[in-house]
Amino acid sequence: MKFSLNNFSGNLYNFFRDIGYHKDRFGADNSYIRSLSGGRYPRFHIYYNAKKREIDIHLDQKPARYKHANDHAGEYSGKIVEEEVERIKSFL
Repeated sequence: MKFSLNNFSGNLYNFFRDIGYHKDRFGADNSYIRSLSGGRYPRFHIYYNAKKREIDIHLDQKPARYKHANDHAGEYSGKIVEEEVERIKSFL
């Protein structure tokens, strides 16, 4: 699910940290995650597009099945993702 951050003018790294996200050590530079269980999965996964000032969020249920594969059991919409988007927006 994608949504805009056009009205945000603060430090993005601090914003994500303040709402419980941290940089994904194994992902791209624009990738942030927040665990739901204290473990690695399930987790919310955010990609931030700086040019569009847009967040793309999904819920990773489990890791990719194969070492070099990008496929995973991700949910890109639904009640849980929508609730997390509203939670993020409430901090803006």
